[in-house]
Amino acid sequence: LKSGIDILVGTPGRIQDHIQNSKLELSNVKHVVLDEVDHMLDMGFAEQVEEILGSSYKKGSENNPQTLLFSATCPRWVYDVAKKYMRDEYEQIDLIGKKTQRTATTVEHLAIQCRSSQRAGVLGDIIQVYSGSRGRTIVFCETKKEANELAMNASLKQDAQSLHGDIPQKQREITLKGFRNGVFEVLIATNVAARGLDIPEVDLVIQCSPPK
Repeated sequence: LKSGIDILVGTPGRIQDHIQNSKLELSNVKHVVLDEVDHMLDMGFAEQVEEILGSSYKKGSENNPQTLLFSATCPRWVYDVAKKYMRDEYEQIDLIGKKTQRTATTVEHLAIQCRSSQRAGVLGDIIQVYSGSRGRTIVFCETKKEANELAMNASLKQDAQSLHGDIPQKQREITLKGFRNGVFEVLIATNVAARGLDIPEVDLVIQCSPPK
């Protein structure tokens, strides 16, 4: 930071620390990007973001930074925030449109009801039918405990490994590499695996319960 940088990527709290300790000065920022803006501003970060951006924006100035807001969902209040930091003629790029529940037309969706005690056995059968002996499957669970128990359950006939927040990053990388390379066929994960994964040719995705 002392020698000067081109791009800064940070969480609101950490950036704020540096500003308060006089290690960071943002008055000359040219571009501002807020990612996951709906979550960031909805989870109590709004005041921090306002404070961080306060020195960069001047009301009515033509020299305010170019501002980009990215959001998977756009409630009405997201647009209100956009108006606050963007020029009146800001561009809105909507990749979903009115089809808010759009899903891939090439994917088949099935719902299967079963008792919790039977789940491991049913999972094994479903994977065998829909993914075959060498196909790849990702199973999503609500909790880390659930992921561990399913991965070690003898009723699951396929090789499986778990992935969740309690597993160290280095081991997570080894697990993901093994899954990509076909060392084992079933990855049982919490939502830690739901973002940022690039695994080609996954045949089957199972959610153990409806997502909350």
